[in-house]
Amino acid sequence: MKRAPRWATLVATFFGVGLIRPGPGTWGSAATVMLWWLLARGIAPGWQPVAVILLAALAVAVGIPAATQVCRATGVKDPQFVVIDEVAGQLITLIYAPVAWKSLLLGFILFRGFDIVKPPPVRQLEHLSEGYGIVLDDVGAGLYALVVMQVVLHFGLLSK
Repeated sequence: MKRAPRWATLVATFFGVGLIRPGPGTWGSAATVMLWWLLARGIAPGWQPVAVILLAALAVAVGIPAATQVCRATGVKDPQFVVIDEVAGQLITLIYAPVAWKSLLLGFILFRGFDIVKPPPVRQLEHLSEGYGIVLDDVGAGLYALVVMQVVLHFGLLSK
């Protein structure tokens, strides 16, 4: 079995987070939330949505080729240790969410729920080839979670 390029393995595993057991996807999401919380503290609130959108786009743009390389090297359709997809989906969930513990926790729970359940058409996105299928189903789950998060925030259902 050949090895994936080092850059691809680092990106796909989110610098090794995907190697943590059990539940590497959950660890990938949790690490993303924590990293966003740390980064957002240094960004003016008005620029936070722009920053999280750019980070999500970067995770998708670099994650698809990285996941493809790892997929090809391992011969596994969707290796569990590839968590860059969780990074992208989790970041999408947090677009326009306040950087506060309640909204970050809700975003984490919503994304993990939609990522596990994979409502239509998210499940169908898994059937795309290689890195596209690995990453885009989590983008779809992130979009579902983003919508629910925004509804919760809009109607003030997240108590202060």
